[in-house]
Amino acid sequence: MIADHDPMGHAIADFHATGKAARLRVFSPMFDEDEIPVTTLFRSVEDMPAIEQEALRKASGAILDVGGGAGCHSLALQAMGKDVTAIDISPLAVMTMRERGVRNVRQQDFFTLDGQFDTILMLMNGIGIVGTVSRLPAFFMQVERLLAPGGQLLCDSSDICYVFEDEDGFIDLTGIEGYYGELTYQMQYKNVKGEPFPWLFIDAETLREQAAACGFDCEVIARGDHYDYLARLTRRQ
Repeated sequence: MIADHDPMGHAIADFHATGKAARLRVFSPMFDEDEIPVTTLFRSVEDMPAIEQEALRKASGAILDVGGGAGCHSLALQAMGKDVTAIDISPLAVMTMRERGVRNVRQQDFFTLDGQFDTILMLMNGIGIVGTVSRLPAFFMQVERLLAPGGQLLCDSSDICYVFEDEDGFIDLTGIEGYYGELTYQMQYKNVKGEPFPWLFIDAETLREQAAACGFDCEVIARGDHYDYLARLTRRQ
């Protein structure tokens, strides 16, 4: 990723340098314009949702923090005395993580990464990088390559079926092409606009079915207040 197309990286770097940032705007054909509060990317453990705190407690061994962002999860893991490597495709995010004290950080795409890890950590709907359900088999092949024997993938996501719920509580998916959790986003920070990208919100049952087809067991180990959940995936024995 180059800086001219890295709105999140610019937002992270600005906030790190000055303690404030402009709006990180988010666009999607399915929703009205939204924004990501940049402060949430710098939050402390105490300000993290309960399912993220649980994931940090469960993470063990050599940990891979996928999509490290500003480094809040990696810094929390380091403070716990745990061994963590953070990766992100944004050079500005990687620079910021280094300056904030993340000891092991690389500018790296998850799908081309080599190495072995006991825990792969994908928080803040980190599994969304898969993009579409059809890409899950390729994703699980990479997880298989990266996981050490007995290793685990910890990821959170949300079931966004509630978006399609009417006033009577009926969920109407009529007219939705493909899986309803497959979205397209685009971000903008000041004058820096990124390219559109696919993002996946996957419900727990679909994740379980897809994981099983690829030789993984999937267990929901925590649930949040907003249709979100934390899952633990391991190789099927």
